[in-house]
Amino acid sequence: MIKIVINIILFQIGWFACVLSAANNHPLVGASISLFIIVSHVLLSREYKQEIRIIVIAMVIGLFLDSFIISAGWITYTSGMLNDFIAPYWIVLMWALFATTLNYSLSWMRNKLLVSVVLGAIAGPLAYYAGMKLGAVEFINEMKALISLSIGWAICTPLLLKLSVDRSGQINKQHHKFF
Repeated sequence: MIKIVINIILFQIGWFACVLSAANNHPLVGASISLFIIVSHVLLSREYKQEIRIIVIAMVIGLFLDSFIISAGWITYTSGMLNDFIAPYWIVLMWALFATTLNYSLSWMRNKLLVSVVLGAIAGPLAYYAGMKLGAVEFINEMKALISLSIGWAICTPLLLKLSVDRSGQINKQHHKFF
């Protein structure tokens, strides 16, 4: 249980670091903190190759989903964007942070498709909405942004949970040395 609590706390630290630093035009600060959490997670993992695999997959999916929503003109970010049509680096790192929860604090959802779809559809957009309230994200078309985020996260959450299992389809109960 302590491993799950630590996993949740570290995810939240990374989330707030990214959002608050981006909102204050210092996205590199939050990105650095998150990168430290992600690298520590991988280094402490017994199945580090699997963790790297799911982190990279989540980052690619997140890059495409967020970049699509930006390109559609429904959302923009207040800082950290290297290009007007590509998701900022700190949001991509937040996808990596999310991936660090898949085999720990969110693993209970792995075989609960409906729960993971509903939770993704609600929690994903709520996180962006919270980011907007804190000043890191701007909704240009709030309704379209929230609907697209809801659909995207409803698909991505169960997909990433499914992809987070090892190649044999089993989760190693001793997956992590610390977490």
